[in-house]
Amino acid sequence: MIWVLKRKVVSAPNTQTVISRVEKFQVVPLHPTPYPELNALLHELRASVQTILGDRWIGMYLSGSLASGDFDPERSDIDFVIVTDDDLSAGMIQALEDLHTRIAASDSKWAKRLEGPYIARQALRRYDPAHAQHPSVRVGGGFGIDYQGIDGIIQRFILRERGVVVAGPAPSTLIDPVLPDDLRRASSGILREWWEPQLQDPFRLYVREYQAYAVLTMCRILSTLQYGTVISKPDAARWGKEALGKRRAALIERALAWQPEDGVDDLNETLDFIRYTLERSS
Repeated sequence: MIWVLKRKVVSAPNTQTVISRVEKFQVVPLHPTPYPELNALLHELRASVQTILGDRWIGMYLSGSLASGDFDPERSDIDFVIVTDDDLSAGMIQALEDLHTRIAASDSKWAKRLEGPYIARQALRRYDPAHAQHPSVRVGGGFGIDYQGIDGIIQRFILRERGVVVAGPAPSTLIDPVLPDDLRRASSGILREWWEPQLQDPFRLYVREYQAYAVLTMCRILSTLQYGTVISKPDAARWGKEALGKRRAALIERALAWQPEDGVDDLNETLDFIRYTLERSS
């Protein structure tokens, strides 16, 4: 990452004379990712959103795989969070929807992979299911008011501890510490809210990519349940290969190496791994 120094000049009280010793320097990231075209899109988004939000703008951050360390430039979504000073007016929400519609229609290969919420500062501080509806852009460019489930606890942990600042204050100043038992509770909740129903209706798991995603997610959930922290999926997979026995090590290795149309079908083993993770969580 390349950094530049941005000088903020502070005048001495009751005088227009600038005193050099009170000059303050703020470190600003010139490129938040290693991908120039993505950086250009992110800075375009930031500038446009700042114009729309005006004094309700607080900051913009990269989260998800870009923060946790398992970003795949060919497959991963571009997860971001924009923090606002308060809830947004209907006019601002409409302007943001129009903006994301224009971005999605652009010729950038990253444009339809943007995903993220606009969250008011008071709602970001800690996860509260009673205040979990936020204007959000979805993969593909759709825009609307989405409900953030209990995975919001994990998302806040990743953003607070590893979030990439595009512009704004450090995320640790905006989010309360997320405790190990909070992460364990969230992981168990995700298992029961999202993954347990798929044991009865596994239609998503007929897709090879989703099988691999499920296996790596189970590794991360199991490591969180054991250690009370969140690591990247590749790191969790490496841990799982050592900790979960030879049979599951082979399944995890296939999930790490999956390719479209690789001819592998791990449906039954994936379902068994989900059952195992549910049992361990209880």
